Amino acid sequence: MSDLVIAGGTVVDGTGAAGRVADVGVTDGRIDAVAEPGTLAGPRLDADGLVVCPGFIDLHSHADFSITGHPGADTAVTQGVTTLVTGNCGFSPFPVGDLAALRSASAFLQAELDWDWTDAAGYADAVDAARPAVNLALQVGHSALRLAAMGGDERAPTPAELARMQRLLADAAAQGVWGFSTGLIYAPGAYADAAEVTALARVAAEHGLLYSTHMRNEADALLDAVREAIGTARASGVRLEISHLKAMGRSNHGAVTEALRIIDEARAEGVDVACDVYPYPASSTTLTSRLPAWALDGGVDRLLERLADPATRERVADGLRDRMARDVDPEGVVIADLPPGPFTAARGRSIADVARELGTDPADAALRVLAGHRGAVSIVNHAMSAADVRTVLRHPAASVASDGWVLRPRGDGHPHPRSFGTFTRVLGRHVRDGDLPLVAAVHKMTGLPAARLGMADRGVLRPGAVADVAVLDPATVVDRSTYDEPWQLSEGVHHVLVAGVPVLRDGRLTGARPGRVLRRPAPLPREEP
Repeated sequence: MSDLVIAGGTVVDGTGAAGRVADVGVTDGRIDAVAEPGTLAGPRLDADGLVVCPGFIDLHSHADFSITGHPGADTAVTQGVTTLVTGNCGFSPFPVGDLAALRSASAFLQAELDWDWTDAAGYADAVDAARPAVNLALQVGHSALRLAAMGGDERAPTPAELARMQRLLADAAAQGVWGFSTGLIYAPGAYADAAEVTALARVAAEHGLLYSTHMRNEADALLDAVREAIGTARASGVRLEISHLKAMGRSNHGAVTEALRIIDEARAEGVDVACDVYPYPASSTTLTSRLPAWALDGGVDRLLERLADPATRERVADGLRDRMARDVDPEGVVIADLPPGPFTAARGRSIADVARELGTDPADAALRVLAGHRGAVSIVNHAMSAADVRTVLRHPAASVASDGWVLRPRGDGHPHPRSFGTFTRVLGRHVRDGDLPLVAAVHKMTGLPAARLGMADRGVLRPGAVADVAVLDPATVVDRSTYDEPWQLSEGVHHVLVAGVPVLRDGRLTGARPGRVLRRPAPLPREEP
């Protein structure tokens, strides 16, 4: 007899295979059977007319900075997400060397952390103590490694500093992280050249880690950035995940087609490369990422010093004006959130709108906002093409991922709706509109990201797999969050189980918190030839 039988639903098992009506048995947190309807005994959870699939694995999340503040993870659970993959874009809350610098560099993520650790193991223990509703799979960020080894300076590492970064990366791998990430548009990661990244990627490859990269450029040099990332994978042997593939700026729309062709060509040559995508034509990041890289040399405190010097401030403004002339439209740069200060009321308004109110140009307005809020300004940037989003979403090597970090159901500001609705938006709008079949969409959220990470017992519904399960109505599942009204949870997911424990039942959060940090098992030693 099973502990629980999910009865009568259409099982879409995460492999890409066609769905079939079946019962799913769960015992001791694992799937014990997928069988013909009516053949399993045990307490029943009715799924008649619903789809039963693996819980979704969000391959690109920043929830490592928010999970201890809201361990219930409402925005994730109501989408059917059971595992959040964190440490992306070069940002992770470990290793901790210069704590003030690490907190400052990641301030736009509005961390809800007590920072009572120094390494991945200590952070994982802190998350486990918070008893999250969902699982976390950690990655270690390049910017965090760089800050711990050499600070925030715009320069190449010394051999000793590079060796320290490599040791810290190896330590994180030994403590169970699943990947290594870079954010090559963000200081201080942006200061690394390809040789530095490749040297670290070799360590990641030696330990069997995934390499996730926010590439050096997603606008007019997108294709060069794709080639650089693939070159790193080719030289190091690492498995490569190109994060949130997109083309920013109207003049670059359509470039994702060539980017995907380059990826396909590399895959045909044996490079292990894939990508992920969120289903929105707007991104979200820190406003400082739109500044010239040199302006962040030494960290945010040095940026604020530069903005206080009139001559240097004008140089920064000129660099930002150049970006705005090429691929950053200030009408599409909307202030999402910022700490208390003179522009708190500007949340939800564009930089262009703020500039008009101030009677100045958008570059000057952006610098005023940054100076007034100590550089901790997050934005939503409307600069992508919906057609490009569909193109990437349809690609067989593209996983669905949110790039979100908001877990609370209510709050201040205007966060990007992707935290609330990425997975339900794909299942509702894109599947029902015919952009891709349901079984393909589920695979992109389950079996595919699990395979990228090397997770053998999640992302699929089969006997022996962990019972992370989502049950949803394909006819009604929908995202409710919008850019203007983001604080709205998704609808249409009926039940969610994490390791066999219901965290959502009949569309209502149960309050159960069975999640944990998933430590990656140590790889088997390589056999000598």
